Amino acid sequence: MKIGIDARMYSSSFTGIGRYVYELTRHLFEMDTQNEYVLFMNEPEFSKFEPPNERVRKILVNARHYSWGEQVKFARILRREKLDLVHFTHFNAPLLYRGPSVVTIHDLTLSFFPGKKMTSWLHRMAYHLVLKSIVKRSKSVIAVSKNTKKDLLKLLKTSSEKVQVIYESAAKEFKPSDAPKENFFLYTGVWRNHKNLVNLLKAFAKLCEQDDFKGKLVITGREDPHYPEAKQTIKELKLENRVDLPGLVSESELLALYQKAKVYVLPSFYEGFGLTPLESMASGTPVVASNTSCIPEICGPENARFFDPYQVENMAKVMSEVWFDEALQKDLRERGLERVKDFSWKQMAKETFKLYNQFP
Repeated sequence: MKIGIDARMYSSSFTGIGRYVYELTRHLFEMDTQNEYVLFMNEPEFSKFEPPNERVRKILVNARHYSWGEQVKFARILRREKLDLVHFTHFNAPLLYRGPSVVTIHDLTLSFFPGKKMTSWLHRMAYHLVLKSIVKRSKSVIAVSKNTKKDLLKLLKTSSEKVQVIYESAAKEFKPSDAPKENFFLYTGVWRNHKNLVNLLKAFAKLCEQDDFKGKLVITGREDPHYPEAKQTIKELKLENRVDLPGLVSESELLALYQKAKVYVLPSFYEGFGLTPLESMASGTPVVASNTSCIPEICGPENARFFDPYQVENMAKVMSEVWFDEALQKDLRERGLERVKDFSWKQMAKETFKLYNQFP
């Protein structure tokens, strides 16, 4: 077959859809010795990428997601290539393209938490139209968790047989260190409303009221001007001396933070896969997390401690229990290191390759 892969988000950085595309293509090119692949890419990744063999080609698209170029220019390039199958690695697919395809749905966050960036009716209509169209047109849909599949079936009335769950994984760079743990909770990720940073800060403030609690909270990620509530809450609760905001850290700094954190905390209302708890477990750090969406599914019921993200008191209670119990921390570290073995990028690629071969 001649298989096209939408690699416009291709990136070797640790997290996100870019890493998914990177790991998918890397393993596919190692295991598949028969099919031809065409990667559709944007700059600067297009210039950086070197095809590993003569069966892999790259084509420059330079069409941003959510753009007219995506809908018109990208569709024209796809049609020109006369592909047997296209894998859209995100739901943003050209409405005008009608060739055989599969699509990966990483999450449906915008369906449940549209946030402040998608407030216009036009943006919301376009999102729902593109999502509904590609799910309907695709021969198969890949969901990255059972919870995402459940949401797809509920929201889009897709048939269960059409949706296959194929898990993602943490990058191999995440691993334990011999360095001693330091006294801080860690949160990594974006600052959007579904990440629930305000309740996390309120729960942390309750811990700070305890005389025997001397810890800090480290929140990484770029400050989002659309969501000033986090910084406002820090100021209102007088947490300036207890909360560190290092911003968007380098990959080496991120690895070190995961390894050094005493406890990792994920307060999200919603996740499609929940990669960060796996990264934490792989780094040998115990996890406390929300009991919502896919998070218990990915962490496993016994490998983390869970709280209700809507209940600040409950969140503070669970955070405190893990923080002060060294035996529990040790148990969660050991369980977490075992849990991450259940996830593999190579297995993800094998299952995806098997899916491709269902559509000759």
